[in-house]
Amino acid sequence: MFPLPYSVARAFLFGIDAEAAHELTLATIARLQHSPAQSLWRQPRIADPVTLAGLSFPNRIGLAAGLDKNGRCIDGLGAMGFGFVEVGTVTPLAQPGNPKPRMFRLPQAQALINRLGFNNEGLAAFLANVRQSRSFRRSGGMLGLNIGKNAATPIERAADDYLTCLDGVYPHADYVTVNISSPNTRNLRELQGDEALGALLGTLHRRRLELADRHGRKVPLFVKIAPDLDAAQVQAIASALRDSHFDGVIATNTTIARDAVQGLAHADEAGGLSGKPVFQASNRVIGQLRAALGSDFPIIGVGGVMSGADAKAKIEAGADLVQIYTGLIYRGPELVTEAAKALRAMA
Repeated sequence: MFPLPYSVARAFLFGIDAEAAHELTLATIARLQHSPAQSLWRQPRIADPVTLAGLSFPNRIGLAAGLDKNGRCIDGLGAMGFGFVEVGTVTPLAQPGNPKPRMFRLPQAQALINRLGFNNEGLAAFLANVRQSRSFRRSGGMLGLNIGKNAATPIERAADDYLTCLDGVYPHADYVTVNISSPNTRNLRELQGDEALGALLGTLHRRRLELADRHGRKVPLFVKIAPDLDAAQVQAIASALRDSHFDGVIATNTTIARDAVQGLAHADEAGGLSGKPVFQASNRVIGQLRAALGSDFPIIGVGGVMSGADAKAKIEAGADLVQIYTGLIYRGPELVTEAAKALRAMA
């Protein structure tokens, strides 16, 4: 079989509801991964190795969390040429997320709005799926597992959920991401505040020390933050990361701002806006983090990467690695190859 041009698949997928297209795509990948049919979307992995947070990444392009919330398609998505794949966000208990419709395309802006709300099948099902993945990691791909809290858990008990998830995912992850920045779980972004963030990260660091002793290895911890932060807030987060001995930061999640999409269909829908409109805000936060954290602190840049040039701009802003999500929806797997080649050419 030969790769299917993404333009063919996109024409069909963009003709149906956004979330229905999302679920159909994942179901197809889950069913066909590990079979010869995977060649329909397989892309060569561009070799551009880099070591970050003690991990050896085969290249600097990764899949952002949120696309495969239940970890069903790690091998199939990894076959698109990614150097690393991040799945989740997973919560301790299964939850349906927010009412539908909750995902909307804004094609004129190369953007999406979602208010999914951490819909997932829960930690036990997530771990069962992760255990079934094999080819991506055997070939050197790095796996990030993204953790969150259940919507029904009071914000003052959020640490309990994160600890439960950390305990579960730790043995299976190359790195773990603490998601405190989704705009679609009530009050979640309050955890980015000075006092709350320091307490949560400190709690997770102490548990990580215990888990490292138990499992005989240190798994790096990252935290994922929002683009909707001012300079003082970014500085406070940077200080908390250093003080709590976290290993890295992912910048950024989706935005609640709508300036770039005013007047477009669906622009007023509640939820997080991703894609091209978040590109500059993400780069601004990346640059502020780099200035605050110094040259040695790991930063993964994500937000609005639609081309190889966009991936380069993330690195130039201060990121070490780059993730994509919405760009994959609009451009398809060839974006992974294009972006990885662009970063390799920077060396």
